[in-house]
Amino acid sequence: MIIKYKQKKPKIDKNVFVAPGSYVVGDVQIGSKSNIWFNVVIRGDVEKIRIGKNTNIQDLTMVHCTTKGFGTTIGSNVTIGHNCVIHDCTINDNSLIGMSSTILDGAVVEKNSMLAAGSLLTQGKIVKSGEIWAGNPAKLLRKLNNKEIGFFKISADRYFKMSKEYLVNFT
Repeated sequence: MIIKYKQKKPKIDKNVFVAPGSYVVGDVQIGSKSNIWFNVVIRGDVEKIRIGKNTNIQDLTMVHCTTKGFGTTIGSNVTIGHNCVIHDCTINDNSLIGMSSTILDGAVVEKNSMLAAGSLLTQGKIVKSGEIWAGNPAKLLRKLNNKEIGFFKISADRYFKMSKEYLVNFT
């Protein structure tokens, strides 16, 4: 469901798939080829949320912000796994956030990086480009190799392809 809030209506590219049961509210922009899966909530009611191109946000994830915070920015070719909380943070291009992870206010995931499943990235932490962090609280695990980094774009592309198949059923 797309909901206008305080005169701000989400701007969603025409080829974005938003699954039934999901809510996109307020000051939200979603780029081309992105896909929002079942029961995702994206609430741009207190700050802006910007989502790039070819990004997938999987089932049961919440994207929100803090009042007078940073806003939430999610880049292009990003995969956000099932059941995540993405709160007032920045996730740069070509990154992967594992299932059931939480990213808190002011944290940054630089491009070509990964947060492992079940991790908690606390306020203000920075995952540097090419790193994988894991744990609660999340800490540097190791550097990623080129094959692992290459998988992030493959994952994003696979989800776009699947979303096109779903669009046939919901248009």
